[in-house]
Amino acid sequence: MIDEKLSRVIKSKAKEIGFISCGISKADFLEEHAPRLESWLRQERNGKMAYMANHFDKRLDPRLLVDGVKSVISVLLNYYPQHDLNASRTYNISKYAFGEDYHHVLKEKLELLFKEIQIHRPHVTGRIFTDSAPVLEKAWAEKAGLGWIGKNANLITKQLGSFYFIGEIILDQTLTYDLPTNDHCGSCTKCIDACPTNAIIKPYVVDGSKCISYLTIELKDDLIPKEFEGKMDNWIFGCDICQDVCPWNRFSIATEVEAFSSGLNIQDHELEDLNQFVFDKLFKYSPIKRTKFSGLKRNIDFIRSTKKSPN
Repeated sequence: MIDEKLSRVIKSKAKEIGFISCGISKADFLEEHAPRLESWLRQERNGKMAYMANHFDKRLDPRLLVDGVKSVISVLLNYYPQHDLNASRTYNISKYAFGEDYHHVLKEKLELLFKEIQIHRPHVTGRIFTDSAPVLEKAWAEKAGLGWIGKNANLITKQLGSFYFIGEIILDQTLTYDLPTNDHCGSCTKCIDACPTNAIIKPYVVDGSKCISYLTIELKDDLIPKEFEGKMDNWIFGCDICQDVCPWNRFSIATEVEAFSSGLNIQDHELEDLNQFVFDKLFKYSPIKRTKFSGLKRNIDFIRSTKKSPN
């Protein structure tokens, strides 16, 4: 039996908590995404992100993560800053990294939403996901009608673009399900044309091993491959290029989430003179701590050496 009342409550409370969108989809096997993921992994587009090959079946079917689940609730949390925080800087940092670690902020808000659900349905069983488990979050958000996965492999909405975090709650309740939206990328190739490392090898397919975000965050090697010299566009943590050029992001609005709007205030010379103590202090609550001091220093040194190169 479909719980229409609970479905309405979930969407209303999600808005009150601060999520910009909330959609609901049926928890079943992601049939369309299975061959895409298999092909992507087989071609080693995941680079050295070995964990992406783990739990293949669970990534495609949430019913294997929690027994008895019937619905996937997807939410979006805006992080778009009020100002261009890289405007007067040499070293570029992805917009999402100027605020607090989104895992904690998103989890707190999802927990609030789950508690509201439990108030109305005390015996409900479910689980929260914040980019920390084998869940294809963009696929579920797309299925719930929150947007479409664009040619740069990001979830895009006509109303707000793509600068937001995605979170999920899976429940053992049958809810009212939303319908997917259409793809509105059309003939546009701005994201493909703008990528300096040619990571978007064709529409909707990103070679993770070439992505600047991968090279500056996920890659744990002591050195960034020389083939990327002069192609990093001064990014030292993440990359926003394919989102910045996306026409739909002209509709992005500044976040109202205080944890994301405070802004990391650090100058170029401070980054160049960074040491372990300062790193630990500055990035204690930042997603940048994920790179560790050695990783961030590697990234900065790579950009500095490239700038000094005759090329």
